[in-house]
Amino acid sequence: MTIPSSRLSQITHRFTELEARLASGTLEGKEFIAASRDYAELEPVARAAAEVSAMRGELESLAALDDPEMRELAEEEIARLKADLPLAERALSIAMLPRDSADSRPAMLEIRAGTGGDEAALFAADLYRMYERYAAEQGWRVEMVSANASEIGGFKEVVAHVSGQGVFAKFKFESGVHRVQRVPVTESGGRIHTSAATVAILPEPDEVDVAIEDKDLKIDIYRASGAGGQHVNTTDSAVRITHLPSGLVVICQDERSQHKNKAKAMQVLRARLYEKMRDEAQGAEAEARKAMVGSGDRSERIRTYNFPQGRVTDHRINLTLHRLPEILEGPGLGELIDALIAEDQAKRLAALGE
Repeated sequence: MTIPSSRLSQITHRFTELEARLASGTLEGKEFIAASRDYAELEPVARAAAEVSAMRGELESLAALDDPEMRELAEEEIARLKADLPLAERALSIAMLPRDSADSRPAMLEIRAGTGGDEAALFAADLYRMYERYAAEQGWRVEMVSANASEIGGFKEVVAHVSGQGVFAKFKFESGVHRVQRVPVTESGGRIHTSAATVAILPEPDEVDVAIEDKDLKIDIYRASGAGGQHVNTTDSAVRITHLPSGLVVICQDERSQHKNKAKAMQVLRARLYEKMRDEAQGAEAEARKAMVGSGDRSERIRTYNFPQGRVTDHRINLTLHRLPEILEGPGLGELIDALIAEDQAKRLAALGE
């Protein structure tokens, strides 16, 4: 896709304008936050646009040389620029693709054990550790919000808050059903079992995005139960919040403090309500989103982790990597995520007519 020079000038002008506003020191509060967010989103586009402009300008200058001797010396550089320019223009086209407004936001990571009993709970714990390690590699912060541990060390359900640069943009394609094929530690006959866990990645809203009124909430305080330390069953600190209009229920009992449990439960509720609002707003685009890498639907089987063969297969892009241990350790997951992002970008570019 060839982008007109006039469009490149518009991008440069807008970026310079934003830069000047932020440097002026006159912006405060929400104005400053909004301008900073716009600047961060526009910076990669402006950088790519500047590179394309410079390459086009250099190519024009070299092509306009009158001196045959100088022109001959420039042929190699002209050939290089002609080869590199389409790549730079493609990179600019990708940078200019419409962004999901939630891409730069932190996210709630929710993992639930599915079919497979204890083995599914152990697999849910494996997935949680994989995401923790990947997040650490990205320089992100992971804070566990709530967990329902199984008796043999897995998770029936675990919810965590992940914050850092571009969390939702990279994690959003992880939503769906993850399937594992392996011999469970509880299996004495050596038979391979298939289990599953469901992953949901929810962007964290700003407080202004989701207005929750007290009258719409039913809050129950009760005594915590299950694995959780000495304080469990000694104080009424567990919190269950029901959002009456939507029927959503959030439970948090991991903290000793009732107030902390309530704050964390509200954080999860706000994220779930925001995702519900996004789904409803994007209803008209649902089919288009499904045609991309995946809808992010939690019922959609997206990936299989096969231990006997040491492979991981992502079914949405038909990519199989024989590096299962490295993927579960975190670093290898980056290759899968990058491939999913690249596929999504390629399909969106094609949809624009490239």
